[in-house]
Amino acid sequence: MDLKRIDTDILILGSGGAGLFAALHAHQADPRLSITIAVKGLLGKCGCTRMVQGGYNVALAEGDSVERHFMDTIEGGKWLSNQDLAWTLVTKAVERIHELENELGCFFDRNPDGTVHQKAFAGQTFDRTVHKGDLTGIEIINRLAEQVWARGIGRLEEHRAIELVRTPDGRALAGVLMIDMRSGGFVFVRAGAVLLATGGGPTMYKFNTPSGDKSCDGLAMALRAGLALRDMEMVQFHPTGLLAGAHTRMTGTVLEEGLRGAGGWLLNGRGERFMHNYDPRGERATRDIVSRGIFAEMRAGRTSPNGGVYIQMSHLGADQVRQQFKGMVERCADCGFDLAGGKVEVVPTAHYMMGGVVFRPDCTTELHGLFAAGEDTGGVHGANRLGGNGVANSTVFGGIAGETMALWVRGNPGRREPDLGAIQRSIAAHEAPFTQKPGDLNAIREALYGCMWEDVGILRDANGLARAQARLAELEGELAAVGVADGERAYNLSWHDWLNLRNLIAVSRVIAAAAASRENSRGAHFREDFPDAGELATSAYSVARQDGERVAVSHDPVVFSRVHPGQTILVDIGPVQAKLAAA
Repeated sequence: MDLKRIDTDILILGSGGAGLFAALHAHQADPRLSITIAVKGLLGKCGCTRMVQGGYNVALAEGDSVERHFMDTIEGGKWLSNQDLAWTLVTKAVERIHELENELGCFFDRNPDGTVHQKAFAGQTFDRTVHKGDLTGIEIINRLAEQVWARGIGRLEEHRAIELVRTPDGRALAGVLMIDMRSGGFVFVRAGAVLLATGGGPTMYKFNTPSGDKSCDGLAMALRAGLALRDMEMVQFHPTGLLAGAHTRMTGTVLEEGLRGAGGWLLNGRGERFMHNYDPRGERATRDIVSRGIFAEMRAGRTSPNGGVYIQMSHLGADQVRQQFKGMVERCADCGFDLAGGKVEVVPTAHYMMGGVVFRPDCTTELHGLFAAGEDTGGVHGANRLGGNGVANSTVFGGIAGETMALWVRGNPGRREPDLGAIQRSIAAHEAPFTQKPGDLNAIREALYGCMWEDVGILRDANGLARAQARLAELEGELAAVGVADGERAYNLSWHDWLNLRNLIAVSRVIAAAAASRENSRGAHFREDFPDAGELATSAYSVARQDGERVAVSHDPVVFSRVHPGQTILVDIGPVQAKLAAA
């Protein structure tokens, strides 16, 4: 077996906010450790954290509090969140934002008095979103990448992780099998501790926002390794994806939440504001409600020329819009739209996965030696993520993971030997497309897009979900029978397209199965045949595992460790907060 081998103390899969923070915190905890970051693309130039526009939620301002941030997160998540994870998020975010500014050099926008500026994001009772214009992610990733480079942390760029490899007895993780995309060869990285931080990325939908390299690789590997995934039915659609017409990758790109937070209007094809017909908060309702409102207008035929609706900012003053949302104005101009002075067509777009690997507040998982952080994990956001909580999640838990892994490696010295048979089986499975006759991968991709958008999208019902589950099984079989030309394997994009589709179909099957099992409507999951939320006091979250050819889904009760439905941990609500809470 021609297999390159690499040893490292800590292996980090992914170079977004979670992965880079983990690397820095692990190095800070013990500079003697060998730390390696593996990434599908180039460090600092790929992934979703870099694409973050809006900002970072954190309780800093007078009148705000971590308790209020916590209650907004729990209520926004429709009481499905793991409350210990949510509490860790809101409390550690305060520490992390100061670290970003004072230690790592991030420069966020400020008020005239020198305090950090925080803008409004929908679904929150306080303006707490820290930002760098509307290009916050670039600022954060650039500074993190600089610090990683400065510390000489190891990098495996253009290396695709394909399998979590256990020890021969199956009790622990030995390392990760990868493909060196530059050569097409296989690499096994043996590691004392591995962090799963590849990011989710629901790119199985017709309209989607993530970077083009996202294909749910981490979740697919976790499934194959037998790990439990929770809340997988909870796929968030951002209400305002740019609708630039067919055959352009710009369609689906997010126009950030701050546009609505600043007072932007959504108009249907008749030029009418419509969101107050669906929620008293209008355009500032949570993402799930706004997405459903837009989808309802689309289904009723009240659409813009390309089949969506409009967002309008011109009533706020063109100069103010250009100053406040420079990046958004330029992005729209590149596609022929005038965001500052006119109207821009938008459509709900698959944006974020609230579900993921079951993990603990210290980022450990059920598999000995495997840790997880960021969008690969479930439980932090429950049924709905508040805008601005995503990058906070990645950086908060990434830092925790780095510290935990450094301590864990010291307490569990040495590296474990892998199950060589598992490596051989995985290599054979990943080389399978070279043994099949080349076929039309694009047709399978388009069928997947249509299936997930129509039947497992913003509005769901039993018939559609049953139809989707049958179709996804068919697509899995069709893909298995389709191959790619066995030519040069270096940068073989057809091969990686095949692997992307394999992972996306596998994860799509879990989303559909979890959605079919939840016979109520919570947050991002809306069943037209079960529109009620159900009893909050008996809330349960879904737990999915791969069981042979089927996906097994069960439900576990939510533990209300800090607050019960109908209660609050807020002690004193002042008049300003009371007004915001009632809005």
